Amino acid sequence: MKIISSPEKMKAFVAETKAQGKTVALVPTMGALHEGHLSLIDKAKSIADVVVVSVFVNPTQFGPNEDFDKYPRQLEEDASKCEARGAEAVFAPAVSDIYAPDASTYVVEEQISANLCGKSRPKHFRGVTTVVAILFNIVKPDFAVFGEKDAQQISVIKRMVRDLFMDVEIVSSPIVRDENGLALSSRNKYLDTVERVGAARVHRALLEGKRLSDEGCTNIDRIKALVINSVTNAKTRVIYVEIVDAETSLPVNEAIKGKTRISIAVWFGQTRLIDNILL
Repeated sequence: MKIISSPEKMKAFVAETKAQGKTVALVPTMGALHEGHLSLIDKAKSIADVVVVSVFVNPTQFGPNEDFDKYPRQLEEDASKCEARGAEAVFAPAVSDIYAPDASTYVVEEQISANLCGKSRPKHFRGVTTVVAILFNIVKPDFAVFGEKDAQQISVIKRMVRDLFMDVEIVSSPIVRDENGLALSSRNKYLDTVERVGAARVHRALLEGKRLSDEGCTNIDRIKALVINSVTNAKTRVIYVEIVDAETSLPVNEAIKGKTRISIAVWFGQTRLIDNILL
């Protein structure tokens, strides 16, 4: 397996791969890989000949006073996990490789990204779409695989790909959870053992909302209230609970109909957690 930091060398690797008639799948990550990320590699292996995993902690998607500086970085361990899972290359550029000192160009999606996480993290998705567009331009993948824990991110990226006629297929992969139901996330490293058990209440609250929906309730306010009441305690501060269209992640404001999901974000102590569940 190759570890490549230079965008030019990454382009050359992909060009050589495609010259051999092989397809390429990209798994974009910020590193600190866990079983959720590794399941994305498995998915990528099932649909493409060659898998490239990018490991890049992207500064433009972090807001002021967020955790960019302390975000876990462990490239050697990440690369070993990628190799064990069958990836052919890890693309691990430096910030200076991706952004010129006077970089002033951004890719902005203005509808989907204005809701949910976009409200409390106003420039987050601008950073996501920009770096993903850059990665697509460098790697030129046939497929890109993203995890459904970040459902709004998938919706934003799909809209970007559609609107800008990008020649890549976006593939989603199911959420991977620990034994308590907590959705796996690199930020879970901030939680101690007791907190990890307590944070599982986020998923349990979503299950309560789904139960109410499965019983035939279509009243959005009732379902949201149940989820909020189920998740809230002294340790948990709700950022949002919304029922959204499963494809676009845009809020549903009338009675539930069609394919929808409950999306949630909370502060659990000092750690921001997001999760969702299909209805």
